[in-house]
Amino acid sequence: MLRRIFGLETEYGVTFTFRGQRRLSPDEVSRFIFRKVVAWGRSSNVFMENGSRLYLDVGSHPEYATAECDSLYDLVAQDKAGEAILQGLVDHAQGLLDAEGVRGSIFLFKNNSDSAGNSYGCHENYCTERDEDLTRHEQLTIPFLITRQIFAGAGRVVTTNRGTHYALSQRAEMIWETISSATTRSRPIINTRDEPHADPEKYRRLHVIIGDSNMSEFATFLKVGTMSVVLSMVEDRSTILRDYTLAQPMNALREVSTDLFSERPVRLMNGRELTALELQEDLCERAEQFVEARHLSEDLQTAVRLWREVLTQYRKDPLELYREVDWVAKYRLIEQLREREKISLTHPKVNMIDLLYHDTNRDRGLFYRLEAKDQVERMVSDQLINDATTRPPQTTRARMRGAFVKRANERKRDFTVDWVHLKLNDQLQRTLMLKDPFRSHDDRFERLLNSL
Repeated sequence: MLRRIFGLETEYGVTFTFRGQRRLSPDEVSRFIFRKVVAWGRSSNVFMENGSRLYLDVGSHPEYATAECDSLYDLVAQDKAGEAILQGLVDHAQGLLDAEGVRGSIFLFKNNSDSAGNSYGCHENYCTERDEDLTRHEQLTIPFLITRQIFAGAGRVVTTNRGTHYALSQRAEMIWETISSATTRSRPIINTRDEPHADPEKYRRLHVIIGDSNMSEFATFLKVGTMSVVLSMVEDRSTILRDYTLAQPMNALREVSTDLFSERPVRLMNGRELTALELQEDLCERAEQFVEARHLSEDLQTAVRLWREVLTQYRKDPLELYREVDWVAKYRLIEQLREREKISLTHPKVNMIDLLYHDTNRDRGLFYRLEAKDQVERMVSDQLINDATTRPPQTTRARMRGAFVKRANERKRDFTVDWVHLKLNDQLQRTLMLKDPFRSHDDRFERLLNSL
């Protein structure tokens, strides 16, 4: 599959504090945040005019699922649009609380863990060919996902029985299997629950659970772009793959996460030993050869080129990737603070930086303070992000969903929408099924839209 549909589902953390003390529970805060959504005449589970889905997930986590994208630039814009949409709801909820005399501030965090040790995810979805043989995923995809932390990790201060240390990934300690149908009981790297949201005879949806929530546009672009190329290599049976199957994948996952400078090798099933960087370099070289031999889209070609540039710089000095990689940017902030104030990793100020880096408030969040100083790499403009809050990708099925939601809202029509169905809740109960996520136009849809 040289053209691919992909998307992100991001769960956000929320809290409400006054002078450092929690005043409302996450459930109470989230209900204030979603009060405006419910006021639109819908539930707390809605599809938006930009083709995305917004809902309140288990554990009182606001969750935003991007529309289907076939462009990495659209995906980054859609992901950042989710931040903007949710932050707008937070600002509205803050006004409600202020009006009711409830003192304190709402914080919305795009991270993956809270102070109680709960973990919530950033899940990646990739449309793949229908193939029940997962062998090539074990050989290539799983080793790639375990070692990509070196550029895709969001960074976190972790305390384990080995003490307190800085880790590349927020999710590494929370994953327990490689491939499984479970999601929460025993979190896998890849979830195999068969929900394609498309023609089940042609497509499968690969659900990747291991990923961190990235603030960096560059990291989002790179992690999804490189994964998409790796999947194309896995699907292409004419491509002979080297077997990178790891001897102990869960141990390797945690080992890589604590090895900031990729100095310790992990063992493969065949007895070979490679560091995370060496494995990524080997994979990147094969991806470069694959791209040269295939007609992949320009954005995927860009992703492979950036992959090589990041790995080259990582080998020289990973700490110079502070503009591109979240874990490096946060690590620099923490180390600057520790050097200035002579404090340990367990100091509360360190924990504060660890958290505030992910604050989505553009005036308060540490990532956005770096962005305001032009210290982060951008992949899309603010205008594209703003447009993406109301405009779906125009080259996928999301175009039709977004247009339907917009027109139905304008005409005040009662409707039901999911990833595949568009339904008018009238006497005729007109329903349109869109099984092809790659198809952005359909005569049946135009007739349904014109009838509103």
